[in-house]
Amino acid sequence: MNISGLIGLLIAFGLIIYGIMSGGQIMNFYDAASILIVVGGTIGAVIFNFPFSVLKTVPKMLKIAFVPKKYDPEKYIMEMVDHCKTARMKGILALEESANACTDPFMKSSLMLIVDANDSDKVKSMLDDSIDFMCERHENNFALWGKAAAVAPAMGMIGTLVGLINMLATLDPTNSSSAASLGASMSTALVTTFYGCILAHVIFTPIGNLCKYNHNQEILCLQIIEEGTLAIISGANPRYVEEKLRMMLPQNVKTKKKAAKAEE
Repeated sequence: MNISGLIGLLIAFGLIIYGIMSGGQIMNFYDAASILIVVGGTIGAVIFNFPFSVLKTVPKMLKIAFVPKKYDPEKYIMEMVDHCKTARMKGILALEESANACTDPFMKSSLMLIVDANDSDKVKSMLDDSIDFMCERHENNFALWGKAAAVAPAMGMIGTLVGLINMLATLDPTNSSSAASLGASMSTALVTTFYGCILAHVIFTPIGNLCKYNHNQEILCLQIIEEGTLAIISGANPRYVEEKLRMMLPQNVKTKKKAAKAEE
């Protein structure tokens, strides 16, 4: 569970509600028509912008945002080093057995490319294409949240305009009761902009960013597999392969690993 994401969401909504309650009543910010305009309009616009193949990934992306799959680059490094040792000690063909035992499909495919005696240029081209195609698919899916974040405030403005038009159409300066209701009517008109901003900046944008972060973690692991595969093809020393792959980790992670080794 993405605990930090949930905590951030609770803090955002909690402080917004606290601010509302400290300065007025929560019911002042509730308007059914405004909710229909903003939420319904945003959903409709997003559906109009994307094919069903992208729309059906929304539940999966929500799961990635709140219950993300954990990617451990260190684990992938050690696995590639082990495969490198197997190739040097038992030969390239011994990697077929290792490949069949792999649970990661990308790693399995990479090792099988080695077993099939493909040259390094061909393997690099195939693995690069596989990663690029995955990035393109993911970017198409992430674009949904960016579009929703852009549409929601616009729908809020549309709702505000609808409210203002209706308010001005019924405003009668000669009628005291009509003039007295001006403040309430203006409040109802503005609440749609409030809804749009909340949806865009508290919900849609954070979900998209969480999905992109998880995507970047996955890409790092795939790149580790690719570099390890190319190193195995070149017959590199396992120690060299380990050091090369560790250079791909963020600096703070490498520092922690060095400290852990020093303590050992």
